[in-house]
Amino acid sequence: MSSCEKCKSGFNWHGTPTGTETTVANTPTKAYVTGTNKDAAVLLIHDIFGWTFPNLRLLADHFAKEANVTVYLPDFFGGEVIPPETLTNPEKRAQFSVPDFIGRNSKDTRFPEILAVARSLKASHKKTAAIGYCWGAWACFRLGADPALVDAISMAHPSLLEESEISSVKVPVQILAPEHDYMFTPELKAYANRVIPTLGVPFEYVYFPGLVHGFAAKGDETDQKQRDGLERAKNSAVGFFKEFLHSS
Repeated sequence: MSSCEKCKSGFNWHGTPTGTETTVANTPTKAYVTGTNKDAAVLLIHDIFGWTFPNLRLLADHFAKEANVTVYLPDFFGGEVIPPETLTNPEKRAQFSVPDFIGRNSKDTRFPEILAVARSLKASHKKTAAIGYCWGAWACFRLGADPALVDAISMAHPSLLEESEISSVKVPVQILAPEHDYMFTPELKAYANRVIPTLGVPFEYVYFPGLVHGFAAKGDETDQKQRDGLERAKNSAVGFFKEFLHSS
């Protein structure tokens, strides 16, 4: 992810999140929580802007309302927060080192925390799903290797993803993939589309022509093409959650 300089650029959306901050049951992990469904939960695993990123909290609110789920957006960066104005401030972007940040928040460091939260949610809800953006997507695939942890996984423009993580998935999977993505490369896209259909799980690959890495969480809502894309991504995830969290 050292080349993912564009991961720290994008746009802040308008709106005020309506959820609350608390901790996930039986864990010390702080989380933004929205929704009231006690049976169906979605674990939203954030990108490098973390659990306080307003765009992701707004997405969580949409998922909670439109898919009738309770959404948990935990802090998986140990309290470290990147100010959202970094997206639009060249000076702050220049000061922020993506490789150093990822070094502090490696897979080995953070997956045990993610695993603990997933187990907690699964113990307290009848069905759970996970959705990840950029940094968070690899974790969804790792959770999806064990149906005892989640019932379905979705992700948008994944980063840090490995072929072994893709080939290990054992639950329904949805990928929201822009045309131009330097992290989810054409080779990884081809691998996912070749291998997942052989694994015996429902698979949905949603393609977004003309859009780029980060569009689903940081797209420009004032640009019609990008707005249409981010709304389609949101609607696709909502439909996915409805199908796999509310079916008998």
